[in-house]
Amino acid sequence: MTDPSTGRAGALARDAADPLAEFGDRFARAERDGHDLIYLDGNSLGRLPLATAERITRVIRDEWGSGLIGSWDHWIGLPAQAGDLLGEHLLGAAPGQLAVCDSTTVNLYKLACAALDARPGRTVIVTDDDNFPTDRYVLQGIAAQRGCELRMIHTGMDAGLDEVTVAAAVGDDTAVVSLSHVAYRSAALADMAAITDLVHESGALMLWDLCHSAGSVPVQLDACGADLAVGCTYKYLNAGPGAPAFLYVRRELQDQLRQPIWGWLGQRDLFEMGPDYDPVPGIERFTTGTPQVAGIVAVQEGARLLAEAGIDRLRDKGIALTEYLLTLADPWLMPLGCSLASPRDPARRGSHVTLHHPRARQICQALAARRVIIDYRSPSRLRFGLAPITTRFTDVWDAVDETRQIMEDMGLPG
Repeated sequence: MTDPSTGRAGALARDAADPLAEFGDRFARAERDGHDLIYLDGNSLGRLPLATAERITRVIRDEWGSGLIGSWDHWIGLPAQAGDLLGEHLLGAAPGQLAVCDSTTVNLYKLACAALDARPGRTVIVTDDDNFPTDRYVLQGIAAQRGCELRMIHTGMDAGLDEVTVAAAVGDDTAVVSLSHVAYRSAALADMAAITDLVHESGALMLWDLCHSAGSVPVQLDACGADLAVGCTYKYLNAGPGAPAFLYVRRELQDQLRQPIWGWLGQRDLFEMGPDYDPVPGIERFTTGTPQVAGIVAVQEGARLLAEAGIDRLRDKGIALTEYLLTLADPWLMPLGCSLASPRDPARRGSHVTLHHPRARQICQALAARRVIIDYRSPSRLRFGLAPITTRFTDVWDAVDETRQIMEDMGLPG
């Protein structure tokens, strides 16, 4: 090791200078066999905020246990309240355009169907072949049900979306384009404003998946002119397993679009129990059934922590963490057969780094046995998720050092 900055002392110094370091103490510790885990998988499931455990306890013990049905007086407004919190601090959206409800899959279905219906005579849905499987499957199903064409853009698995390719795929037959802002495999960051503009030039609507960007990179839905968006809350938003997702509908579109799942919660004057569906004005028309109360308050607590940290500071730290990982991986792991499977430019990369190696699955399993938790992603990729609010620079150093030792023990390269 010739570069002093790669020593563990250097990582400790970075942690000492980290303005977000104190936030790590506001999350539950993760241990195995009495030892702390090195957890670099927050882009799959974020850590548990201590405030969330306390808030959910109060909801169950006091609001449900004592308040019973009377608590619906304040529970009923949670989807829009949590949505506004996300919009103000993390997603660049004015109030009244976001709701926390359902799952990403259901929300994607609702908004894609609504967009398709809003462009009569247009029969093409556009997505890309490296989009997350749920997105592709939902759109395949809609195309099959509606007799539409699903036009699949080829995307570089490591480099991400190419705007020229997107432009070539859309035209006057396109109803909706659905893409991910940050690629789940490589962390490639798309240019939301530029792609939205070119989609609008064709007359189509733009639907963004924000699962791997919400809470880790700044998003400006209103400023970019985005029409629609969905995203999950259990990754960087730290809302927990099965937490409800969110959806965004630009204000100007809300009364033009009619989503396909006509649930009671989206009904005007719902307690009139009217015979026919008459959607309420505004974002609430895109909700469906009973709000997931415990899940939504978990979204609020996670979002409040991130709001306190500040999305710009989170982005700065995310870049610093991913860059630091590469300063270690370049001399330590690349000579052992790894190659970078994410964009090299930090401005084009989200908050995880992916490395390719033919024996990635075995390496990932060996790391887990040493209490280092990362992700394996096919084909042959190690995904290091560096959640800015909880990841320390020493976590990165230790994880890369353990990876190097495992690979050397395997006799790699060879």
